[in-house]
Amino acid sequence: MNNEITKRSLSSIILIVVSFYIVIVGSYLFNFFIILVLLFSLFEWHRMSFKRNYYYPGIFFLLLSFYSVYTLRNDQSEIFDFLTILAICILTDIGGFIFGKFFKGPKLTKISPNKTYAGLVGSFILPILLLSSFIIFFKDKFKLEVLLDINFIIYICIISSISQFGDLVISYFKRLSDIKDTGKIIPGHGGILDRIDGMIFVFPFVQIWALI
Repeated sequence: MNNEITKRSLSSIILIVVSFYIVIVGSYLFNFFIILVLLFSLFEWHRMSFKRNYYYPGIFFLLLSFYSVYTLRNDQSEIFDFLTILAICILTDIGGFIFGKFFKGPKLTKISPNKTYAGLVGSFILPILLLSSFIIFFKDKFKLEVLLDINFIIYICIISSISQFGDLVISYFKRLSDIKDTGKIIPGHGGILDRIDGMIFVFPFVQIWALI
């Protein structure tokens, strides 16, 4: 168990650093990166759902989701918003994992047996706590035009909720396909879809929300 947590922690740190670097740099590096991630995601989806009735809807949704990622990041005025969304999704996942492992307790749903109510609470607490702290200490340094108020807290909770919903949706399809992980490319995590399951639901939502 400790070895698995160590692998998961190390791979998480590497993924977070690399992902944020690529997002900040943007340009062709970012475009190449999301195309690569899309191809891996499509391959994993193909392997787990080929010949099932949800195969083509899933392909369409992945293409829509990655298009949302592309358009939101390449809008230069939205870079801070993009990084904030990415951070919320990542911290939601980490908070759920840490609180779930530490506090344990009742299971949340049979769809994803490892998820607990403690993890659900942690998925909200960690992004709220860390992002609020970041704004308090670094707002002036980075000249951030964001208000730390109830609206920001609500925004975090909405994004976190959608990310957790996406996690459960992919878990549901994994159960239908009778697999535990979508792949084995990321040590301690599984496949690409295992890692971005929440994000692929969040970004289309954010883009649609921006158009309303």
